[in-house]
Amino acid sequence: MSTTTNEPLDLIFGRRSIRVYSPGEVSEPVVTRLLEAAMAAPSAMTKDPWRFVLVRDKQTLSKLATLHPGAAMLSSAALAIVVCGDLDVAFDRQISYLLQDCSAASQNLLLAAHAQGLGACWVGIHPGEALIKQVKELLSLPVSVIPVAAISLGQPGEQPPPRTRYNADYVYCEKY
Repeated sequence: MSTTTNEPLDLIFGRRSIRVYSPGEVSEPVVTRLLEAAMAAPSAMTKDPWRFVLVRDKQTLSKLATLHPGAAMLSSAALAIVVCGDLDVAFDRQISYLLQDCSAASQNLLLAAHAQGLGACWVGIHPGEALIKQVKELLSLPVSVIPVAAISLGQPGEQPPPRTRYNADYVYCEKY
């Protein structure tokens, strides 16, 4: 990683997946600010199909954690924000646009959490059909609403160093 400091880019390089949380809550004003940042993401034809389910109940967080092999951190998080998309609202009712919109919102949410000094970790839900069904049941989601990801949030209990995974071998000029 470059040693040159560029504060906006430092935010991106410093954002890391945090899977260990210290005790402490995340206030409602902070959650609202995170959601504002998420909803500032681009959306195909400005359809904004994203929907967000806030999960603070420890039993529900523990149940979510057991549904996915990479989601153990949810049981110790202060909350999870489950990022969903409403297929009835997505541009042209296309799952691809819904997934792109929800992914952009998720990345904004992760960056905003880091900017607020919080730890966060993205746990993918889509495209696992069984997992989607279980999360839909657990959260009582309507038929047209598809869970895309769960974002664990809380006070960070670890601080991995900033990094980039830039690899020049992945860059092509003009043609592949």
